[in-house]
Amino acid sequence: MDFRELTTDVLVIGGGTAGCYAAITLGQEKDVNVLIVEKANIKRSGCLAAGVNAINAYITEGHVPQDYVDYAKKDADGIVREDLLLSMSERLNEVTAHMEHLGLVILKDKDGKYVARGNRNIKINGENIKPILAEAVKKLDNTTVINHVNITDYIVEDGVIKGAYGFDVNDRTVYKINAKAVICATGGAAGLYRPNNPGFSRHKMWYPPFNTGAGYAMGIKAGAEMTTFEMRFIALRCKDTIAPTGTIAQGVHAKQLNSAGEIYEDKYGITTSQRLYGTVTENKEGRGPCYLKTDEISDEQQSDLYKAYLNMAPSQTLKWIESGRGPKNENVEIEGTEPYIVGGHTASGYWIDNDRKTTITGLYAAGDVAGGCPQKYVTGALVEGEIAAQSAAEYVKEFAGSDTDSKAANDSSVKVIDGKDASTDEKKAEYESYFANPKGFIDTEQLEETMQKIMDQYAGGISTNYEYNESRLEIAKRKIDDIEKLSVNLHADDMDDLLRIYELKERLVVCKVLIEHLKARKETRWHSFAENLDYTNKSDDYLKYVNSRYEDGRIKIIYRDLVTGGKVYEHSDK
Repeated sequence: MDFRELTTDVLVIGGGTAGCYAAITLGQEKDVNVLIVEKANIKRSGCLAAGVNAINAYITEGHVPQDYVDYAKKDADGIVREDLLLSMSERLNEVTAHMEHLGLVILKDKDGKYVARGNRNIKINGENIKPILAEAVKKLDNTTVINHVNITDYIVEDGVIKGAYGFDVNDRTVYKINAKAVICATGGAAGLYRPNNPGFSRHKMWYPPFNTGAGYAMGIKAGAEMTTFEMRFIALRCKDTIAPTGTIAQGVHAKQLNSAGEIYEDKYGITTSQRLYGTVTENKEGRGPCYLKTDEISDEQQSDLYKAYLNMAPSQTLKWIESGRGPKNENVEIEGTEPYIVGGHTASGYWIDNDRKTTITGLYAAGDVAGGCPQKYVTGALVEGEIAAQSAAEYVKEFAGSDTDSKAANDSSVKVIDGKDASTDEKKAEYESYFANPKGFIDTEQLEETMQKIMDQYAGGISTNYEYNESRLEIAKRKIDDIEKLSVNLHADDMDDLLRIYELKERLVVCKVLIEHLKARKETRWHSFAENLDYTNKSDDYLKYVNSRYEDGRIKIIYRDLVTGGKVYEHSDK
């Protein structure tokens, strides 16, 4: 493999929502060089690739930021970082206004006010939201974007970030990127569990299938502290298409209905996990299938739903039109997805302070990869990108130095490997080993399917109604370890094969940490999200954060007290 070495001030890993906005924020720092590295193409990468039809985190008229904190805290049953939620909520409207300035279409009423969808949401035409962000990044003078490069490992020395390693997904090139600060914005983890739709349609899932937990895995391997992986996210979605249900539930106020015609949502509660749990229970007890009751909506409401889904899930609109049975004629069947690890909806991710600093000096986390701050959605990810960027810029200037002779990524700062850097030689040899491995009977896809089956059956997937116990988790742990050992012997014919191998390796690392977190929270606080059959009730003993750190080849569990009552956590507090 060829070798390229680049140097920059701030490296942004992941060009999704948070990554792009971090760069836009850093664009104001003319003396700071920025490099975004994205394994796809920032124009259509990340969770916003297909668009979105609403801003789901917004302080609507008559509300204040603390209201949003209270909502998110209630939805997560107390396991949140109130300091992170407040600092996010205070900037939600500001970043929304900036997105409108950049070209996002936000729907307005006759008085010129944003059209609300519930207490915290506003309607948008967001099919092109990601191209808008990408175009804004393209105009920045101090920012370079390298698409189609997959980052696999941080470079950390004595607890301080120094850069990252990766490879081009199209040609055989190894990258070493030196950086004074790194912002991780790689998103969450999909594909850990067996999905709703098998085989050819397995990509039809709620969370992007190319989000593999890479940022989590890099942090875990480097010894960063992680938090609340056990608060998995399981989406309630339209059956088969896996399209969002909130568009219907909030857009036309549709209630959840069982096959006996009973409205069941009030029976279980209306938090995110309770809506899912009610549906799972109704099906389990023989009162399924379950629906969103839409058969009494108007023609105008049906038309609005058709248009809304074209902004983010056109398959649902196509299904209605092709069948000739729209939501006005037939209630919409719903189901739960497989579990995901995603800090934009739950509190899973890096353990960070209020400046979005991780426990590795110089490394920052933003968006779905950052923990402690659930219900952030799109605008919250933008805010965290902004906060992380401001913190990284300050760090570069004050602590890492901002010497003017450092080579920027867009300079000709490329050199051929000289063989003197032992760690680089080792990483290059690791990549090359997969091309040298003999082609065996087991390939990456088979191991990935086996991993998903194990997690599904033993770690609380769809087939077990999201339930698990310690005995099952121990089996899952042993079997995931076995797959990890087998993965070392996988063969790659080309760079796409190498990418798939590393995506599998990333998922396996996340699976191992997830299993330990599920074992460590000995209660059931969030039905379905973490349905522990050994401990079926909530316990005040676990009104705390379950954190972890990878040390000496083992995952160490750390319990931390809640950050509440206006307190602001700093890493020095630990």
